[in-house]
Amino acid sequence: MDRNILKCLYKNARMPLREIAQKLDVSVSTVSVRIKELERERVIQGYIPILDPEKLGYDLLTIIGVRISEGKLTDVEKQLAKEDRVLQVFDVTGEWDSLMIARFRSREELNTFVKELLSLPHIERTNTLLVLNVVKDEKRLPLR
Repeated sequence: MDRNILKCLYKNARMPLREIAQKLDVSVSTVSVRIKELERERVIQGYIPILDPEKLGYDLLTIIGVRISEGKLTDVEKQLAKEDRVLQVFDVTGEWDSLMIARFRSREELNTFVKELLSLPHIERTNTLLVLNVVKDEKRLPLR
């Protein structure tokens, strides 16, 4: 039942409860109770519009690898996560300690950001990749 409700919400998070209930052949109160439970359990963490970043002027999508001084990973990542142009911050294995996904309006804005990043204490090195083309950017998880 929960997966089917989530599938309906994936198609349209604003779908009326009555319509979901009709599709699943259950009562509106059943759908309402299940959604409230999914929210309480934080399976559903919120509802947001999916915006087109390019239409808002954020044409540059980057992946930035960061090497961080030993013992400072958590502190630095918390600081990086506060930056509004940074969309995601990950602990990773491999050559880099952390990877960030960030968007910028111009090369100048990106250039300034990277230079500021390199001036921060405990950041040893960065590697910036500019995304040329997004082949897939799916926000929804597979619900099987």
